[in-house]
Amino acid sequence: MKLDAMAVEFPAVHGHPNRVPFEGVLTLVDVASDRAPSGSRGHRVVLTRSAAEAALPSLLGMGVDFRPDWDGHDARSKCGILTEADIVGQRLMVGGYLYARDFPEVEEKLRNLTAGSMGMSYELADAHVEDMRSSIWKLGRVTFTGAAILLRDKAAYRQTSFRLKPHVMRRRGVSMAAYRGAA
Repeated sequence: MKLDAMAVEFPAVHGHPNRVPFEGVLTLVDVASDRAPSGSRGHRVVLTRSAAEAALPSLLGMGVDFRPDWDGHDARSKCGILTEADIVGQRLMVGGYLYARDFPEVEEKLRNLTAGSMGMSYELADAHVEDMRSSIWKLGRVTFTGAAILLRDKAAYRQTSFRLKPHVMRRRGVSMAAYRGAA
């Protein structure tokens, strides 16, 4: 068994109002996508394990974006940051922080959506397709440039996932939700 993981360690700041942790499955490795991702000219793709392993460092520090309808990418709407990447079996797992104070509507929406309804999608540059004539493109080299949070049924890989981790901010013994309501 081989374990590949990378992380940027941030100091713990209990109850930080702008740093809500999240985790997700960004993509699968060595598995063909369920549908063609944006930019693949209608081709389904396979991200090879070797490409994913080599590109893990490029994920760290990259932004996480969203679209208001949760149906795709908007690289100019960064609502968080990736701080962890790990390949577990065929899943490329990621973790990071959502900028909850900067994007309160995003945090609220994500907390109120049906459990399991959200997925993720990667953003790439410098992708090398091994055979452009193949019906399914095999990606042998990539550089990750970010990720998007979107509805799972809009993702190229239906087995992706996204969830906010529990986050409780306290201010003088009052929950942050109560504090916001008092403002």
